[in-house]
Amino acid sequence: MVRTLGVEEEMLLVDVHDGRPRSVSAQLLVRAARRNPEEAGAGVQGAVEGEFQQQQIETHTPPTADLDALRHEVRHWRTEAVAAARGTGSSVAALATSPLPVRPVAVTSPRYAWLQERYQLTAREHLICGCHVHVSVEGDEEGVGVLDRIRVWLPALLALSANSPYWNGQDSGFASYRSQELARWPSWGPTGPFGSADAYRRLVRDMVLSSVVLDEGMVYFVARLAQHYPTVEVRAADVCFTVDEAVVVAALCRGLVETAAQEWALGRPAPDVSTTMLRLATWQAGREGLEGRLLDWRTGLPVPCWTVLESLLDHVGPALQAAGDLSVVQEGLARVREEGNGAVRQRAMLAHTGRLVDVVAEAVRETALADEP
Repeated sequence: MVRTLGVEEEMLLVDVHDGRPRSVSAQLLVRAARRNPEEAGAGVQGAVEGEFQQQQIETHTPPTADLDALRHEVRHWRTEAVAAARGTGSSVAALATSPLPVRPVAVTSPRYAWLQERYQLTAREHLICGCHVHVSVEGDEEGVGVLDRIRVWLPALLALSANSPYWNGQDSGFASYRSQELARWPSWGPTGPFGSADAYRRLVRDMVLSSVVLDEGMVYFVARLAQHYPTVEVRAADVCFTVDEAVVVAALCRGLVETAAQEWALGRPAPDVSTTMLRLATWQAGREGLEGRLLDWRTGLPVPCWTVLESLLDHVGPALQAAGDLSVVQEGLARVREEGNGAVRQRAMLAHTGRLVDVVAEAVRETALADEP
């Protein structure tokens, strides 16, 4: 049976005139609820929801086994967000960081107040947007077996999706500066192999008991067992510039999970790669993105990004074929290779016009394309 999958997308709310992030999530969520009162807040059915900062929102798709249905749902929920934003003087932009200067304003809640007090400047400056993919698993043991085996491929997903070269009015020098911002949080990043569900749960328990993190929701691993769903949640990717890119990333995640689950069931060992090397690989992926070199986890040496992506496609190819996803992923990767991902397109726009506001405007236009049939 084909595994179900779903996508969460965090996106910026920006002023329709000057492109700067606006603190209007509360108004947008009220308007979204009025548009779809039967769906408001029901994440398992799909939803537009709030996030940490008032200048962003998050969309959730319902779980589905069909990739065409997933594309429809990603498009639908982007459309809902765009439509709800219209009445607030803002637009929605699928950007992982704000190219223009911004002072984040946290949503008022006891949880977010705790985060601000505990993490200080890290929390006050935190305004980033990711794409989180949920893929169903049969249970925690299978889920941990998957986590132990997909960890070596997650830097490639970051490079593929990189969509945050600009930070607060300047070029960061990274394809994904979001990954650098996340690295400031104590619980983010690649993990070592766990070996068992008990070992995973024990580590999470110890992290919470340390008081460095508030609760299980703050376990910001690059991939983790989802807290509320029977899924593995892959959190490596920037929010994708286009709907098609999001679908490709999601399909690759499902391919990775299925391939890893098969290896786990057969008793094949997880790759023996140190967490330190995976941290280096993640840094390199965020720095270089599609246009540079990634670390090949088999050798630890830098190779062209597309060499690693081709290896990834070979690795998950049988699982993609079995799910009916192979041609979609092949065509999507070819399109990204020709047109570039978000980081490439953002930098091309700035080179063309010299204005960061035009970078935001292009992202708004691309995100609003979800509103078209």
